[in-house]
Amino acid sequence: MRVYNFSAGPSMLPESVLKKAQAEFLDFEGSGMSVIEMSHRGKVFDGIAKKCEALFREIMGISDDYHVLFLQGGASQQFDAVPLNLMKTGKADYVVTGNFSGKAAKEGARYGDAKIIASSKDANFTYIPELKYEDFRTDADYVHITSNNTIFGTRYLDFPKTPTPLVCDMSSEILSREIDVNKFGLIYAGAQKNIAPAGLTIVIVRKDLAESSTPNCPTMLKYSTQANAESMYNTPPCFPIYMAMLVLEWIKSLGGVKEIQKINEYKAGLLYNFIDNSSYFKNSVRIKDRSIMNVPFVTPSEESDALFIKEAVQNGLVSLKGHRLVGGMRASIYNAMPVEGVKKLIEFMKAFELKNK
Repeated sequence: MRVYNFSAGPSMLPESVLKKAQAEFLDFEGSGMSVIEMSHRGKVFDGIAKKCEALFREIMGISDDYHVLFLQGGASQQFDAVPLNLMKTGKADYVVTGNFSGKAAKEGARYGDAKIIASSKDANFTYIPELKYEDFRTDADYVHITSNNTIFGTRYLDFPKTPTPLVCDMSSEILSREIDVNKFGLIYAGAQKNIAPAGLTIVIVRKDLAESSTPNCPTMLKYSTQANAESMYNTPPCFPIYMAMLVLEWIKSLGGVKEIQKINEYKAGLLYNFIDNSSYFKNSVRIKDRSIMNVPFVTPSEESDALFIKEAVQNGLVSLKGHRLVGGMRASIYNAMPVEGVKKLIEFMKAFELKNK
């Protein structure tokens, strides 16, 4: 029996996608080969990669002004790739709203003046700072934000208007809500939450920003290198690209990101509504900044937290343990988490509260 997997990543994938991949695993479309063993230079895989990119462009509304790159190294590698490509004058602005945006700023500081414009560290990252256009430097090369904070459960409802290109780590919410790509100079995302198995990193970069890089940028990290080679400069993560293609087909079949967003808002609304009306469970995030992907919560004690996590597993609700920086529990309710999974979690929470109050 499959469980409801609330892991923050790698996370669950749609069951229909897994079944299709299973059916095609030994022989993809009559090729006589599995995707995991075919050449990335061959016609068959070339068709997969091109279809995957076309679906990304269609579903996210990505214009020809942008490259779509299929890379490796995770979002963490982009913490370095971004300044090595874009920090040409040696200045960049960062907004720190959690662990990963903090890491990105720390890496940015290795290459130049990475100024932290605002941070919500003062309240343990339970809110998104209010930002004005005037807060940012006009002579910086870019502004870096993390749109959704996986660990602390916050997100930007609206994105800041900036005088320089906006760079965004969108790893834990890409494809979960409608985004105007044209507001960004660059978007990057690890795939292991809403797109595919771990191993694939998506970079959507405006073409003019990808034309050149800093003198010290390694060849492999240059966006121009990857763009000119159509993400095939070296062997790409073939199987995750194939899985991403299947997930994108699944999203399209449901009506696209617009319909996915409605489902995600409904799921999150159910869970937050229960927590807000509970005298036992608590979520500390400022209401308007709450993530619809990652919902952290606690009980009155660490002991009851541990008991909750243990009994949840026994009820087919797994990977609910919160990150070590926050503790408690965290329900990651990405695109593939069905409404039924959230409802089952709420029913378990109700029973647990009645028993342990």
